[in-house]
Amino acid sequence: MILWCIFAVMTAAAVFAVLWPLGRHVQKSGGGSELAVYKDQLEEIDRDRAAGLIGDTEAEAARLEVSRRLLAAAETQQPAASTAATRGSLQFRRATAVAALIILPFGAPALYAALGSPNVAGEPAFARVSASQSRESIVSLVGQVEAHLARTPNDGTGWELIAPVYMQLGRFDDAVEARKKSLALKGETATRQADLGEAEVAAANGVVTAEAKAAFERAVELDPHEAKARYFLGLAAEQDGNTDEAASVWRTLLAEAPPNAPWIGFVRAALARASGTPAAPGSNANDVAAAAKMSDDQRNEMIRGMVAGLASRLHDNGADVEGWLRLVRAYTVLGDRDKAKNAAADARRALADHPDEIKRINDLVKGLGIEG
Repeated sequence: MILWCIFAVMTAAAVFAVLWPLGRHVQKSGGGSELAVYKDQLEEIDRDRAAGLIGDTEAEAARLEVSRRLLAAAETQQPAASTAATRGSLQFRRATAVAALIILPFGAPALYAALGSPNVAGEPAFARVSASQSRESIVSLVGQVEAHLARTPNDGTGWELIAPVYMQLGRFDDAVEARKKSLALKGETATRQADLGEAEVAAANGVVTAEAKAAFERAVELDPHEAKARYFLGLAAEQDGNTDEAASVWRTLLAEAPPNAPWIGFVRAALARASGTPAAPGSNANDVAAAAKMSDDQRNEMIRGMVAGLASRLHDNGADVEGWLRLVRAYTVLGDRDKAKNAAADARRALADHPDEIKRINDLVKGLGIEG
């Protein structure tokens, strides 16, 4: 008897849950505000990427997820209902209410008796959602975005979202076209010009073409600190045989780099290639792979050992301004501000006859905020 009372209460609750929303007035959808939120998130990702707060990989992953939500919101947004549709909706709600009063109390037990089974193990909702998302392939997502763009070819945000996905899939010619449409529809920025140049380099199998170089030069005109464009301009100089110019571009880029910039490693390797000097410790693939297998304490000990070795070498031969810049930056990353200040002071003494190199040291110290 108690069991049937529980069933009766649950049925009454289900009926109430159906009737309550049917008795309320229909409100307009907030799809417009939802779209605005997603577009603001995309712009925020671009700002964080340009400021070096997140890497290219994290930025593209975040943009991909926000794009999926943006397209879903765009698909579901509908225009406001007309008066006739509102009257039809009221009649439909009344019919649904009557059906709920009849079907829920009597139909649910019969349906459960025919199809239900208490012996079947349940599956958590989170597991079902995770499994569904894991089955959604990137190819399927690209197809959805392309279908959306076929319907709305003037959606600049859509072209901007799909371009990095094309890059990941190796569809470089498509990426170039998407970047061009994004520029035309959303306006010119240094980041968009640099991204266009990067796609053109990829489409040309790594060659900085005249079109790509023009895009990078325009990006630097718009923002002299655009790191990607500056790197590729150095690569263009190297491919033209001007290794000294390439080394100068990359040397300046490293000197002005934020301490945790994700691209420092490959720019340093490019500089080593152009100048014919050995790459910095820890920048080759074997060292990185070995460091990945270490514990945090072992990794920190290894890093401190390399920094100590660099400091010892510089005190024996202080003419290496690049070494001093790396040492000051390394101490700052390790949190040893006093050692960073002392290293900068030692560098100034060692480079006393080279005012231009001392200026680079002073600029780095100012940029790292370790003056005083």
